[in-house]
Amino acid sequence: MNQLNFNTEKRNFKHLSEYERGEIYAMVELGHSISSIARHLNRSRTTIYNELKRGRVEQIRNGHKVTVYYPDAGQTQYEKNRKNSKKKFKVLECVDFIKFVEELFKKQCWSLDECYGRAKSDKLFKNTVCTKTLYKYVELGFLKMKNTDLPQKLKRIPKSTRIRINKRKFGKSISERSKHIELRKEFGHWEIDTVIGKKTSDQDVLLTIIERKSRYYKVIKIDSKSSKRVNDALLDFIMESKTKVAEVFKSITSDNGSEFSGLSELESLVAMYFCHPYSSFERGSNERHNGILRQFIPKGRSINDFSEDEIMYYVDIINAKPRKNLGYRTPEEIFDEEMDKIYSTSDVA
Repeated sequence: MNQLNFNTEKRNFKHLSEYERGEIYAMVELGHSISSIARHLNRSRTTIYNELKRGRVEQIRNGHKVTVYYPDAGQTQYEKNRKNSKKKFKVLECVDFIKFVEELFKKQCWSLDECYGRAKSDKLFKNTVCTKTLYKYVELGFLKMKNTDLPQKLKRIPKSTRIRINKRKFGKSISERSKHIELRKEFGHWEIDTVIGKKTSDQDVLLTIIERKSRYYKVIKIDSKSSKRVNDALLDFIMESKTKVAEVFKSITSDNGSEFSGLSELESLVAMYFCHPYSSFERGSNERHNGILRQFIPKGRSINDFSEDEIMYYVDIINAKPRKNLGYRTPEEIFDEEMDKIYSTSDVA
């Protein structure tokens, strides 16, 4: 058998060169095995095998179809693969998506994840980048916003979840609430709270109510924080459901603020539960949405400064924000869907 007297030194580069492909071709034609070629070139058997596979060309010899290796074919396929593998700067490929993010972030107060999630779920753009990359682009200055504009990116110190004994008892404890309510699978379970502006007795107050499954947020402006005024406003809201009260309002959970001391008076309409003291996390949805509302109505700013129309506008923005935990649908969409189910049921047996 003919032998080749190659004296090839070890290469330090990773990819095969054109010269090496020529050597492979010559050794294949002379009948060398893959192992022999690999030892000669100081390459792995896998590298040689992949190159032979990449450079295969079908030919007709003596009337028979045969597959042979050609170095030119291997080089062409290699260059094609290399071209496709090069990472492109994606910000240049998704300019329309970036503009979409900037506009909704500025005008609708959507988070970066909400922008990405809705664009992806609705298939709005051919090219997008993920939430993590959007945050990176903010840091690099590619988006018209700064880190300080992103409240979710600020460091948050986790609060203690130690549960204290409730010395002030207005009604049933949250401990008595059915466990299935925690799962948020059933519509009609609400959380309630108040948002204040200036801490003076002559100031208006916001009564905030949220439905746990849909995260639908309702805000009612009232002229005082008294338990009577809270009860009256809540009762008006409940009675808007008319004959469907039992289906729309199955439970309401509040904290132990004095403004909620009279909620048990409405127990005949809806089950009332009270959180443990200093345990706002037991009304997590309500607390989080109050925080979003604070983007429009900062702490210390008088509620009297805001009209009911302005407040309703802010709430509409919040309810139109797509949520990751809702599959990037909006609270408004989920709420309307649930209400349609309830009201499509005939009152007549």
